[in-house]
Amino acid sequence: MSNQYLDPKMKVFTLNSNRGLAEEIAKFIGVELGKCSVTHFSDGEIQINIEESIRGCDVFVIQSTSAPVNEHLMELLIMIDALRRASAKTVNIVMPYYGYARQDRKARAREPITAKLVANLLETAGADRVITLDLHAPQIQGFFDILIDHLMGVPILADYFKTKNLKDIVIVSPDHGGVTRARKMADRLKAPIAIIDKRRPRPNVAEVMNIVGNIEGKTAILIDDIIDTAGTITLAANALVENGAAEVYACCTHPVLSGPAIDRIQNSRIKELVITNSIVLAEEKKIGKIVELSVAPLIGEAIIRVHEEQSVSTLFD
Repeated sequence: MSNQYLDPKMKVFTLNSNRGLAEEIAKFIGVELGKCSVTHFSDGEIQINIEESIRGCDVFVIQSTSAPVNEHLMELLIMIDALRRASAKTVNIVMPYYGYARQDRKARAREPITAKLVANLLETAGADRVITLDLHAPQIQGFFDILIDHLMGVPILADYFKTKNLKDIVIVSPDHGGVTRARKMADRLKAPIAIIDKRRPRPNVAEVMNIVGNIEGKTAILIDDIIDTAGTITLAANALVENGAAEVYACCTHPVLSGPAIDRIQNSRIKELVITNSIVLAEEKKIGKIVELSVAPLIGEAIIRVHEEQSVSTLFD
């Protein structure tokens, strides 16, 4: 599908969060990235200039709201406003990583629901559609009154593990919330699942309680949507080995990997951590244990199908 001719009324732009991924996606589709500049006033305010006509075009803007999340979110909102005022026909936001998604409900009194707030901001700015990958909770789709296409990273991760021909595997969810994701991977790899029963006393602090399921002598594959400080995943890996697992692999769609994450992974019982490029992996975070897979073909195919008004649902599985 790469290098195919497409309607000149399709434009693909990127901002500053993940230019490498955007270039891969544009190459897959067979288009040049649109010309725009992101600069700052002396006080730090963001200024965006679109340097080509987009009148009457279907515009796709690729921007993960990864760190620095507030900067990248404001870039995106200002870009949407600029596109609207430049007479774009449709403004389609491609967010490989949807930031602020972890606050998706009121778990305690007087808490915000930031996942809904970001949805409101995107809609109010003028977005027509959001294409995103592995939301922290699938019900976040319901926070939008505009079109949303929710793609899945599991097929990409599962296909990689198929090529490794691992024996006697078990797919492990690091918490109860990830069981559906683990089940999808288990179905693809024709493997059983296990669950880590843990509680989290406060954000970014996890305590493993016990393991539900048979992991004795098996090759365990931990799967999560986000790995942030890597506390949960490394505790889970260590607990699996202590409870009889032969070896442990881990995978996730969104490698936030902040704070002590890299040191924790390096010093953990995890043999290999498989991630996608939904978030840029800084050079200093590239260690031997980490394998990076590209989501560009998946997202590129979704963009083509949306533009050509074809079904996107076959990409969800």
